[in-house]
Amino acid sequence: MKAILCSQYCQPDDLVLADVPDPVAEPGQAVIAIKAAALNFFDILMIQGKYQIKPPFPFSPAAEVAGVIESVGAGVGDLRVGDRVVASCGHNGAREKIALPANSIVKIPDNLDFDRAAGIIIIYGTALHALEDRASPKPGETLAVLGAAGGTGLAACELGKLMGLKVIACASSDEKLEFAKAHGAELTLNYSKEDLKEGLRRLTGGKGVDIIFDPVGGTYAEAALRSIAWEGRFLVIGFAAGDIPKMPLNLALLKGCDIRGVFWGAWTRVNPEKNRANLEKLVKWTAEGKISSHVDRTFPLAQTAEALKVLAGRKAMGKVILHP
Repeated sequence: MKAILCSQYCQPDDLVLADVPDPVAEPGQAVIAIKAAALNFFDILMIQGKYQIKPPFPFSPAAEVAGVIESVGAGVGDLRVGDRVVASCGHNGAREKIALPANSIVKIPDNLDFDRAAGIIIIYGTALHALEDRASPKPGETLAVLGAAGGTGLAACELGKLMGLKVIACASSDEKLEFAKAHGAELTLNYSKEDLKEGLRRLTGGKGVDIIFDPVGGTYAEAALRSIAWEGRFLVIGFAAGDIPKMPLNLALLKGCDIRGVFWGAWTRVNPEKNRANLEKLVKWTAEGKISSHVDRTFPLAQTAEALKVLAGRKAMGKVILHP
């Protein structure tokens, strides 16, 4: 079978399309013939050796897959050959087939296409965990989403609206903000034109923001924290801007606020049953049209480098999908 391989830490253009042996389903596993694999920003960091998870070489990027069950191993009772499924794999999704533990695989309904299914797991799983488990939300509270047109940001806008929050989308262009507004945001702020701190205070009538969802980091993080309301919650999601901010802790004291880390990957390992329930709920919501799982664009497997460069340039609004 074909696979995109990272054999040493490298840039996207250095990835290689190669032939590797087909996987075999061991006891408790199933082999998925992959129809769609979703990319995320951290895939770039992973192939560069800058991510906290460092798979052994050679490995493939792409941590989410959707496809059809091709074979099952001994002891697997709830999956059948031909089932349409989705799964989180951590890495190795950019290939034609993958063997995964059966208990990590979730069936999807016939009315949910593979592209949208593949994009559900990480961005919506992260956003749902962040807002439901870490943010202590109350209906009517304000939620400011940085990088609101990116994958995780867009998921936070949609889920925030579903939870009854007043969503403020923050992004670097009017085009991105219009896109976020079409996906749940009530208010918008272009931080390439207006100071983020002052803009958020203006949009909240001086009160400040109750919940800040920050997958961007860099210089925007401190500016956002300075706009937080009394007893607000600042959610640390990631660092798409590249720089990990150094937050002045006196702001936490002065604002009486919380800075809360959101590490969805580690949480899933500690809470596998809750994570599976979350994924089944997200699959249902996507099939029902309650969340969009919007696909920005798709690429054939051989163009994985081009797909990753779209993410690196922050050009995607929604998910970037590979078709093995």
